Amino acid sequence: MLLREIIYKPIGVIHSPFKSPHGTPIQPSAAYNIEGVVEIFPDYVDGLRDLDGFSHIILIYHFHLVKEYSLLVKPYMDNELHGIFATRAPARPNPIGISIVRLKKINGNKLYVLDIDIVDDTPLLDIKPYVPEFDVRTDVRKIGWLEENIKKLPSVRDDGRFLRY
Repeated sequence: MLLREIIYKPIGVIHSPFKSPHGTPIQPSAAYNIEGVVEIFPDYVDGLRDLDGFSHIILIYHFHLVKEYSLLVKPYMDNELHGIFATRAPARPNPIGISIVRLKKINGNKLYVLDIDIVDDTPLLDIKPYVPEFDVRTDVRKIGWLEENIKKLPSVRDDGRFLRY
C-alpha cells in the first residue's frame, strides 16, 4: 500500500538564539556550546521520563522556513550541484531535520541543550536518546563529495539559499 500523505503534529518547539536561518551553523558540531531550550507541549511531558539519564539526544524537527525543494542542490559546503539525498540541505521532499545535541538538564517541560544548530521557533517532531552503540558507525570509509569539503564545516553558516522568502 502506497501512502500519499503522512501528517505529523509537533510535540514541542525549539528555542535558540538564531532568529533566522541566515548565519545559523549548519551542523551541531559547528555550534559547539551554543545554548537552546526545547519546550515540550504539556500533553507529551510524561514522555520525558528517564530522558535525563542520557547526555545526548537526537532532535527530529520540521524545516518550517524552507522554500520548495529541488532534487539537485548546491549545498552549503560546495559550489557543485549534488542530488538532494547526497546532502543535508534543508529544502527536501520531506523537510525533516535531525540534530544530535548535548542535554544539560530537564526542568519540567523544558530541555536545556547545547550545540544547537536550529532556528528559533522550529517545530519539534520527536526526540530520541543518542546511544553510541546504536548510532556510531566505526567502519565508515567514504563520505562522498564531502571528503574534499568537510574542513569547511567550522566556518560555514546558512546563507539563506534555501529560505522560503
